[in-house]
Amino acid sequence: QVQVVESGGGLIQAGGSLGISCTASGRTASALPMGWFRQAPGKEREFVAGIDWSGVRTGYADSVKDRFVISRIHAQNTIFLRMNNLEPEETAVYYCTTRTRYHDGSWYREVDEYDYWGQGTRVTVYS
Repeated sequence: QVQVVESGGGLIQAGGSLGISCTASGRTASALPMGWFRQAPGKEREFVAGIDWSGVRTGYADSVKDRFVISRIHAQNTIFLRMNNLEPEETAVYYCTTRTRYHDGSWYREVDEYDYWGQGTRVTVYS
């Protein structure tokens, strides 16, 4: 079993920056691909950013590219998401996730490509 726990989040004014973090623990003998998704009220969960096991390869949703940065402690299952120039429309619960099945060294962007999820951390952006 793997536990995924997010931290950070909170209230931030539009245009501001915020960082959230996540750690996956339990039956994780090696570094794993991980990612961030978000879900706004009444909307489906959507991909935000993904990172491979090493931290070398990353991917972003078009809507956050150049504003958000995903990173990780090398070879560990702790990741971060730095969010800059936040917009009210990005108010959502942000979920961290990890993949424990076979991976090809890449990052992933689909919900069903991941195996364990955290409870989420709420980010509220006000104007």
